[in-house]
Amino acid sequence: MTLAPPQLSHPATDEVREALLASPAGWRDQVVALSGEIHRDPELAFTEHRAAARVAAVLHDAGFTVRVGAFGLDTAVDATFGEGDITVAICAEYDALPGIGHACGHNIIAAAGVGAAIALAGVADTLGIRVKLLGTPAEEHGGGKIRMLEAGAWDDVDFSLMVHGGPGPDLRCADVRTQAVARFDVSFHGLPGHAGAPSPEALNASNAATVGLVALGLLRQHLPDGVRANAFVAEGGEATNIIPSSTRVRAEVRADTLEAVDNARRRVLACFEGGAISTGCSWSWEDAEPTYADVVQNPVLAHAWDRNLSALGRSPQPHTGPPGGSTDMGNVSQTVPSIHPLIAIRGCTSAPHTPEFTSDAIGPAAEKAAVDGALAMALTTADAVAHLRARQVPGGGQKF
Repeated sequence: MTLAPPQLSHPATDEVREALLASPAGWRDQVVALSGEIHRDPELAFTEHRAAARVAAVLHDAGFTVRVGAFGLDTAVDATFGEGDITVAICAEYDALPGIGHACGHNIIAAAGVGAAIALAGVADTLGIRVKLLGTPAEEHGGGKIRMLEAGAWDDVDFSLMVHGGPGPDLRCADVRTQAVARFDVSFHGLPGHAGAPSPEALNASNAATVGLVALGLLRQHLPDGVRANAFVAEGGEATNIIPSSTRVRAEVRADTLEAVDNARRRVLACFEGGAISTGCSWSWEDAEPTYADVVQNPVLAHAWDRNLSALGRSPQPHTGPPGGSTDMGNVSQTVPSIHPLIAIRGCTSAPHTPEFTSDAIGPAAEKAAVDGALAMALTTADAVAHLRARQVPGGGQKF
């Protein structure tokens, strides 16, 4: 039996929807300019000072109370508007990739988030909501949202949204799935020796890494479908005539769920343990960054997103392919009702994380994706609030 998606018990009023649909006249130019400025000035994880300042400036001018350097991160932004009893958090990412800039289109994400927040500020009193824009650094590497989550950024939030631009058609939100990923460092420690002379006492840490990497290559044949394991030598010696006494390998494991990641990581670590045993070296491992969870799309929010995207003249298509990519929004979604949909950059056929996508993340199609993404998030928020009001539980409070 096929179950229908959860329906909104009560969508937003026509008055609110009309106000939101008319709102781009007041913010489109600022949002488009913001996207272009961030795109032309890429900054890497945890160093997005100029992007964070630009996001903060636009929101300050729109009447938000803004704090840069929030939740223990220098480039995190916390901007709020309104005093309602329901708080929605809109996420804005703005970190770039090394060498190829905004090849994942985080300038679009930031612009859409800011546009949605400003649009919602215009109806905040009517809806009785508090709008919270969270500027979240270091999505590509570093897990900024995870660190902010641990610092309490979502403690006062009822639900959260963001949108990611991408190639191809618009997709149904519930069909957009991501993988969990763990990144970790494996270190080997031995004893140095002269590589140009007999060195029976030396313990070659580089050999330990080599054995471990070969074992990992053989393990791949036996990992479940959809599980990916990759590694490279990050530190492996200083000179050809010195037997390395220390070596560090950076590894990552991706899978559809956190449980599958944990299982695969255990097997990968056994490969590196084998390298240590075979060479007589000692070894240790530690997380290189927080582990990203898979995204859980809230079904009510996802249904509202699809409905509103269609109302904007887009046609969300079903998608049956495997999960793709990883995001720290997954950790948020497993704590707070959330969605992380994709919106099409129309005409874009390049893959993210390529120089071609960097070019596609700027221009009229990318600007249209940012504006439509902002409107769809604002309309979805209004629908979600109406839904929560209709389902208010005895004694106060709301739930999906």
